[in-house]
Amino acid sequence: MAEILITGIAGFIGFHLSRRLLAAGRAVVGIDNINPYYDVRLKEDRLRILQENDAFRFIRLDIADRESLSALFAREKPRLVVHLAAQAGVRYSLTNPYAYLDSNLSGFLNILEGCRAIKAGHLVFASSSSVYGANTNMPFSIHDNVDHPVSLYAATKKANELMAHAYAALYKIPCTGLRFFTVYGPWGRPDMALFLFTRAILADEPIDVYNDGHMQRDFTYIDDIVEGIARVMDRTPAPDPAWEGAHPDPATSFAPYKIYNIGNNQPVALLDFIATLEKSLGKKAKLNLLPMQPGDVPATYADVDDLMADVGFKPTTPIEEGIGRFVDWYRNYYQLQ
Repeated sequence: MAEILITGIAGFIGFHLSRRLLAAGRAVVGIDNINPYYDVRLKEDRLRILQENDAFRFIRLDIADRESLSALFAREKPRLVVHLAAQAGVRYSLTNPYAYLDSNLSGFLNILEGCRAIKAGHLVFASSSSVYGANTNMPFSIHDNVDHPVSLYAATKKANELMAHAYAALYKIPCTGLRFFTVYGPWGRPDMALFLFTRAILADEPIDVYNDGHMQRDFTYIDDIVEGIARVMDRTPAPDPAWEGAHPDPATSFAPYKIYNIGNNQPVALLDFIATLEKSLGKKAKLNLLPMQPGDVPATYADVDDLMADVGFKPTTPIEEGIGRFVDWYRNYYQLQ
């Protein structure tokens, strides 16, 4: 039996969360399909680090494989499930939409069914700031309506929130959804801006900067994301007695269900982010200014008041510190001077 089951264990957030929990003496079972969406070597190296701890077990499994996942839940009976596996990427969803159907919708349904079968104590699942879509009222609040996604990826994350709520209402499975805002840091995903920019700048190649650089993102350091997840994991949501159908609050429910933002609560202009990276690398970037891409939004900004009120935490890592740590890791991992 497992205390904690984490999906997407070889991914960026799954790896860091597992390392944090293992260091605290907690046992973790992790699953991942090690798909080739990005460099498999990075995933395998993350796994090797986790496998140095005897309290960690890895099972290679695709969450879209209904029978295998069902058997795993029946065997392990985890008390806590942290679901981080997903097909990520807004732009990739424009060219490979069916990957999102298999992983983000069918796969998530399999997770919910597994939790239902064993009466799991708490399901924590990754949503995304992308669900805010066309919203322009800043900062983005969990109490706002999010019915206007602008990418298929965002739509699948919104669907996950709705699916989880249905299972919380029908089967009383406590569910907490976490909307992550532009996560970055060591061991990050190679398809994300910081990784792409660092690689290009060091190779003396231009970097693609969309919307002519007029973008803002609530860049959130990985350790802050992990701290938020760790605190929420052990806080099982309860029905909100103040919730009423006449004036429904999207963030709470009559069911054991809750949504939180985890973001730095301090949006940074993309050009300032690049300038900070240039300083850390000691090298100037060559900018290839491009128009806004389909599926992108000009700005993100997280309201984290509910997270602070409920678990006493909000992200605080400044980008200068976070980018510096990433650059140090990048140089070491790729053996650069």
